[in-house]
Amino acid sequence: MQFIGLFRNLISTLGDAVFPPVCECCGRALVDGEVLLCLHCLHDMPRTFYHRDAFSEIHKRLAAPGIPIARTASLFHYIKESPYAHLIQLAKYNNRPSINRFLARLFASELQSEMFFDGIDILLPIPLHWRKQWKRGYNQSEVIAMGISDITGIKIADNLKALPHSTQTRKNAIERAANMQGKIKVTHPEELENRHCLIIDDVITTGATILSAAKAILSAAPSASISVLTLAASKHQ
Repeated sequence: MQFIGLFRNLISTLGDAVFPPVCECCGRALVDGEVLLCLHCLHDMPRTFYHRDAFSEIHKRLAAPGIPIARTASLFHYIKESPYAHLIQLAKYNNRPSINRFLARLFASELQSEMFFDGIDILLPIPLHWRKQWKRGYNQSEVIAMGISDITGIKIADNLKALPHSTQTRKNAIERAANMQGKIKVTHPEELENRHCLIIDDVITTGATILSAAKAILSAAPSASISVLTLAASKHQ
């Protein structure tokens, strides 16, 4: 077994020598200590810092009667065709879920130092319908939740289920809201009573999907409280 491990390490080292890992944004070769992104691209990431706002852009998008949102956080602005948006696309559509887990760990480390997670009891990733998840092989939001849990130790709950619905892509705000109406349900409401739930998704655009989840949670468990975290936030709805 030890020989096999050494052999695998040798192959990996040789592979890196022939095809050195490069930054997923700019293509520069990564140096020791850099993972996925070079320091230049990490520095230039179009950060939102919504978690520092008492009433952020995410609060505005999710504003709805009877749906209070406590805290919001999003790592960067999702600008179409930017290399940072490409990270989300790679993770979602090109079988690269490890990108989401890495970014989530990075973001969670920062948020934890700013006490964003204080009092949060449970992580609730936005669900995929089982057919879509079977086809993709993973739920990108669940992978983000795993990265957050790696850092915080907060439990991930398999509590939200998605009902069949068409894709949100290429729909406007009104169509997105109508498409997601009643399409997320809570399976074990007793687990959410008196809990501070953190809803997790990869990107927030109009907020229709997250709002559908928030409504389902508060309808099933009225004593729950809700915060929201995404890796990215679209700048234009």
